[in-house]
Amino acid sequence: MTITNTLRRGTATLALVAASFGMASLATAGEKSYGSGASYAKDAGTIVDAAVATDDLSTLVAAVKAAGLVDTLAGEGPFTVFAPTNAAFDALPEGTVATLLQPENKGQLTTILTSHVVSGKLKAKDVIAAAAANGGKAEVTTLSGAKLKAKVKDGKVYIKDESGNWGQVITADVKTSNGVVHVVNQVLLPAG
Repeated sequence: MTITNTLRRGTATLALVAASFGMASLATAGEKSYGSGASYAKDAGTIVDAAVATDDLSTLVAAVKAAGLVDTLAGEGPFTVFAPTNAAFDALPEGTVATLLQPENKGQLTTILTSHVVSGKLKAKDVIAAAAANGGKAEVTTLSGAKLKAKVKDGKVYIKDESGNWGQVITADVKTSNGVVHVVNQVLLPAG
């Protein structure tokens, strides 16, 4: 069984548990929310600089370093990054993150991480407008080639990965010099 298949099963179970306990959202689209004590510096430099400066994204930073993507995400861009929180990584099946960070899994880690990155700068209002123009849903293609679907419900933006998992944008529009970051409460997985 591949790591991705294990992730898919684990995150689907966690999504059902979260839904059954009625976990509330932390933010609505377009609003800045700094839940979990996280804070984001306005115009904090590059995407990488903003992530490094945010305690709640430390697992993502470690993964970006292990995958060798620091230079890419600190590059010219522009990029839109759907950045999973530490809690999103912690919700994965036990041992998954440690396994993905091993050098022999760099290819799979890179695919997963680039499934969170879209070329171009998509602000929350752009996603909301695209969804409104398309019956409430929009689709974007990530750098890995994965398709992410966005929907707006009750003023909140949700992102669906290719594995069928839904995550919510809990902090939107963190501005950086080379794009924008939207913090999500789910690790977004490619198909397969």
